[in-house]
Amino acid sequence: MKKLILILALIICSGVNAQSAFAKAEQLYQQGNYKAAIPIYKELLQADANNPKLLRATGQTYGKLEAFEEATAVYKRLLKTDEQNADYHFFYGGAMGMWAKNTSKFKALGLLDDVKFHLKKAAELDSKHIEVRHALVQLYTELPGIIGGSLSTARDYAGQLQRISPVDGYLATGYIEEYDKEYQDAESAYKKAIKVGGSTTTYLKLANLYATKMDREADAVRILKDAYKVNKDPKLLAELKKLDS
Repeated sequence: MKKLILILALIICSGVNAQSAFAKAEQLYQQGNYKAAIPIYKELLQADANNPKLLRATGQTYGKLEAFEEATAVYKRLLKTDEQNADYHFFYGGAMGMWAKNTSKFKALGLLDDVKFHLKKAAELDSKHIEVRHALVQLYTELPGIIGGSLSTARDYAGQLQRISPVDGYLATGYIEEYDKEYQDAESAYKKAIKVGGSTTTYLKLANLYATKMDREADAVRILKDAYKVNKDPKLLAELKKLDS
């Protein structure tokens, strides 16, 4: 009986210590001290290797450090805990996509099929997953046609976004048209995004288009000032400062 009580006490203490360590790692993450959080997460994973919450937090932290190869490895483990989870496919495919973007062209070519598969799988599993459709829009827009890029496919995903969330659909369309140097079409899409959503992001997209692609800095300033009247967001003032400098 005494042995049983001792074992139970040790289990409880171990659980409390793990919770305390996780809370510490989360605090470091929130403070932006990602490097200090990683060793804590790794130690916790040694004792609880398949804990989805731990794996997700570790992957996110590696992502913040732009350690995309390590993030991909962690998200692969996370995906194995539930292969029907759309978010897990999105995290894995997204991290791998960032790894591909930041590695050699030869290595990237070897990763692209898996990136596409997992992002598409996430979209298939969750018909209303906004983030993965934005990722697919970006992927198919930026990839050269010779290795599978397609503006037509990107527009298809933008159309899906339009049906799920009109503002996201307009932002995705604006992104595609801006990339394709169809600046007037991009302008039209971003204006519609502002009308429907009116978030800081929508205004920033249009202002950036004016300032960097259309040589219309005065219009960019006007848009940012209009935006600040609606959204008292410091990001808008920061962008105004850049244009004034």
